[in-house]
Amino acid sequence: MPGSPPPLAVTRQKIHRENLPPGEVLCNYCTAKCCRYFALPIETPKTWPDFEFVRWFLLHERAAVFTEDGDWFLLVQTPCKHLRDDNLCGIYDTRPAICRDYSTQDCEYEDAWVYDHYWETAEQVEEYAEAVLGPRDGGGIRSKKPREKG
Repeated sequence: MPGSPPPLAVTRQKIHRENLPPGEVLCNYCTAKCCRYFALPIETPKTWPDFEFVRWFLLHERAAVFTEDGDWFLLVQTPCKHLRDDNLCGIYDTRPAICRDYSTQDCEYEDAWVYDHYWETAEQVEEYAEAVLGPRDGGGIRSKKPREKG
C-alpha cells in the first residue's frame, strides 16, 4: 500500500548456545553473520606486484583483506541476495551446497572476528608492504623529510 512503512526486520534476542531451548535451532536467534559476507583465500603477497593486487581489491567498496593463522583472505562484505528480513534463507530448499554443508556446530555465531592483520584501504596495504619489503623503487609513500633551513 502506498505510503506504508517498509516491514521491519525481525529482531531476536541473542542467546548463548548452551541456553538454546529444547527443539529450537540456533539459526532462529542468529543475525545471519555468515550470510552477510564471503571470504576467499588469496595468495600470500611476497613482492610489490603481489601487493598491487591486494591494493586493487581494496579499491572496491565493502572489500577488506585479512590474515588468519598465516593465510590471506579477501573479504567481501555484501549480504546474500536471498537473505530475508527475518535473517532466514529465502531459497532454503534450493540453497547452494556450501550453505547446506555449513553447520551451526562450527558457525560464527559467537565469534568476535579478531584477525592477525586486517586492512580496509589501499593505503594501509601500501604502508604494510613498505614495512615488509622496504620502499618501492627507492621511494616510499611517506612525504620526504623537509630540508632544514640554513
